[in-house]
Amino acid sequence: MIALTTALGPLLLPPAPLPVVAPPTPVVAVAPAPVHCQVPCGIYGDHLRVEAIREDAATIRKAMAQITELGNADGTNFNQIVRWVQTKDEHAQKIQDQLSQYWLAQRIKKPSDEKGVQTYLGQLACVHEMTVSAMKCKQTTDASHVDNLLGALERLRGLYFSAEDLKEIRQHALDSTAAPKGKR
Repeated sequence: MIALTTALGPLLLPPAPLPVVAPPTPVVAVAPAPVHCQVPCGIYGDHLRVEAIREDAATIRKAMAQITELGNADGTNFNQIVRWVQTKDEHAQKIQDQLSQYWLAQRIKKPSDEKGVQTYLGQLACVHEMTVSAMKCKQTTDASHVDNLLGALERLRGLYFSAEDLKEIRQHALDSTAAPKGKR
């Protein structure tokens, strides 16, 4: 009860019911997963992920060259420079996302015995170097960061894939670039 004092004396009022308000609808922004699922489906394309990183690195390198060239040109086209910077940064981010969401979360496994510890630590060091190099690619147009990224990628390949896997990957690459029979 709510007590009010009026000129006629005290007045007791029942409390007003609170209005019924629906709880706010939560807004959740969900970005599409840029890499493979995190369900244990057993379907992996590790060598394809390596090729995707190479392709992203090539795009970053080209963007760096274009930014430098456009920045030095007479009558600078700032719109094109901005577009190349965005492209460079997007591809560097794609690399970072793949490294964390695919390689670290799903593929590089902590060894169950001491035998694999050095390989595991080497893989982690390569992924870390690649992540930092991708970050530095966002910050500059120094192509040495692309070189560092690709060097770490090659070291990761050597630590991650078996010699047999690497042979099969090389053969697949040769087969896919060979001209179809009769067209050579």
